[in-house]
Amino acid sequence: MKKRKLSAPTLSGAIILFFIVSFVATVAVRAYCSVVRLENEAAIIGVMIGVIFLLSLVVSLCDFLRHRLLITRPARIILDATDKIASGDFSVRLDISHSIAHYDEFDYIMENINRMSAELARTEMLHTDFIAGASHEIKTPLSVIQNYAMSLADDSLDPETRRAYSDTLVHAARRLSGLVTNILKLNKLENQELAPETGPVKLHELLAEVALSYEDVIEGKGLRLECDLEEVELVSSGAYLELLFNNLLSNAVKFTDRGTISISTRLEEGRAVVRIKDTGCGISPEVGSHIFDKFFQGDPSRSTEGNGLGLALVKKVIDILGGEISVHSVVGEGSEFAVKLNL
Repeated sequence: MKKRKLSAPTLSGAIILFFIVSFVATVAVRAYCSVVRLENEAAIIGVMIGVIFLLSLVVSLCDFLRHRLLITRPARIILDATDKIASGDFSVRLDISHSIAHYDEFDYIMENINRMSAELARTEMLHTDFIAGASHEIKTPLSVIQNYAMSLADDSLDPETRRAYSDTLVHAARRLSGLVTNILKLNKLENQELAPETGPVKLHELLAEVALSYEDVIEGKGLRLECDLEEVELVSSGAYLELLFNNLLSNAVKFTDRGTISISTRLEEGRAVVRIKDTGCGISPEVGSHIFDKFFQGDPSRSTEGNGLGLALVKKVIDILGGEISVHSVVGEGSEFAVKLNL
């Protein structure tokens, strides 16, 4: 964050103090000159003590008011705000009376409190949405497991139906396991518990291995796989990159029923560029603006299996590795994800 340049309250305060001291000294001198002609030394001392007392009282009162208005009041406002934030009220916003050109230290503190409160409110909302989304996604396979497990207790079931119910149970358990695994991965990534171990990575070889792991699924759906992999080497985290491209290719296969899935690697402007393109259902602009959100699924009917965490993981990995990702998609024609990585 850019370091802000503070105003100079010290200089203005010093000037004010200088004039107060000058005023006090001047009044004291004038008072002494007025009473020095008295021949009674006790009277002179008494008058001077009275003058000094009154001047000290005026200065102390001025300092008290200055301290109360310029220090105690904003400090109390800040203390009240931080107490509310500490108790969980993230709606706190402080009014700053000065223009930005005349900010003092308290104004900058108030501005930082406003930014902190807004960020905490956003984080709290994301946390609530995450819990709601996770609960919903976990509830679905759990309901399937519960219902089919109860059905399997029926002794009258024929072997074929029992086998079908068992397959459904296994499928639901795998889905639940995948969801929990993705939640744990995302949590560790966000808390930086999975530190990327970097080293030389042959990107073309890594993508070839990822593509081969989906060969059976692609052939099973009758799709064509086209790979145009130029030799590209970079220093990065192989584990993070594998997680990244596994999720992108998984999505491409999931949402493509016919046609082609293509993967390419290039060196462009000193960066490694990977493009994964499909001829699937495509993404509308409205859906495209949310595809990297946690638990967001573009298919409202949820007819395609998924938990809405794949692309959230992709975005988090991209952020950690310092890369970029862009999407070009046309509804009914397909999508292309382009990932740019520093070498």
